[in-house]
Amino acid sequence: MTPLMIAALGMLMVATAFLSGLFGMAGGLILIGVLLALMPLPTAMVLHAITQMASNGWRALLWRAHIRWRPVAVYLIGCALALAVWSLARYVPDKPVALLLLGVTPFMARLTPKGLKPNPDSIWQGTFYGSVCMGLMLMTGVSGPLMDTFFLGARFDRREIVATKAACQVASHFTKLIYFGGIIEQAATLDPVVAAVAVAASMLGTTLARRILEGMSDHQYRVWAGRLITTIASYYILHGSWLLVRAPVMAAFDHGGMQ
Repeated sequence: MTPLMIAALGMLMVATAFLSGLFGMAGGLILIGVLLALMPLPTAMVLHAITQMASNGWRALLWRAHIRWRPVAVYLIGCALALAVWSLARYVPDKPVALLLLGVTPFMARLTPKGLKPNPDSIWQGTFYGSVCMGLMLMTGVSGPLMDTFFLGARFDRREIVATKAACQVASHFTKLIYFGGIIEQAATLDPVVAAVAVAASMLGTTLARRILEGMSDHQYRVWAGRLITTIASYYILHGSWLLVRAPVMAAFDHGGMQ
């Protein structure tokens, strides 16, 4: 990558980390879409994992007093189960499929029957969501939309949601780093300079968002978080659908041109 591209990517990472620092979500969803457009999927996954580990780890440290540790411990059980299964399959999806999954996930989560209220303190719910979220993480790079819906339905205040989800996400992205950095057949490699920029930019963006989150009400947080997720998810559905439609059209065009 050229120095100009690295600088532009660093600025994007500051912005997405700021967004995630504010809402505990959405920033990673935007970043993975950009990375998938710029580089091969395994490399994008590794860089995204490093960025999000720095962002979420710093966020968890800043809000450590508000972390609910029982949901984190239960979530880790689900992550371990998912990694064991996916290590056997070693499946890596195409980019259009990954984008469609990114977009569809939030709407699927909202179809959950109202009688099944999310309870992050529940062992079986936490394990189930941890396994499913980790599976999505290994297919799409993020699990935020589903995890966001899970935590937004709980009786946590905005600080507890942001802090607890950040701690869970550190584990998720570390698991993703292990998978794409060493388990799959074509493991990704990454420029150390790009990795260092990613870490620094993520920590800066997260720090800048703290004061704004403190001044926001719980109602404002939930309303804007919901709107943000819907907007981003809708874009990825449209983009992924376009890539699926474009591929056979371009193939037919190239075939016709060769003749």
